[in-house]
Amino acid sequence: MATYITADCINCGACEPECPNEAITEGEEIYVIDPELCTECVGFYDHEACQAVCPVECCLPDPNHPEDEKKLAERAIQLHPDDSELKKHIASNNYPSRFRK
Repeated sequence: MATYITADCINCGACEPECPNEAITEGEEIYVIDPELCTECVGFYDHEACQAVCPVECCLPDPNHPEDEKKLAERAIQLHPDDSELKKHIASNNYPSRFRK
């Protein structure tokens, strides 16, 4: 699932710089996450970085965009085609993911 930001967002901006995919932007009233750019931090962290820094915990898995770890890892590679370390880790099935806790 892509992550989304709920209406509880206080518009603090803490999440935006934490996203390894630049999927988070400031919306009209709250920050928003582009589901086409979100990998739930698969390949980068063992947790969702936006949720880890959110003071009101409003970054949640979006039930309207269900995706499995494999699809998210593939998206990470597509978004970072020049990242040879990421490719190597994903190819060897040795990468951080919230799905592996």
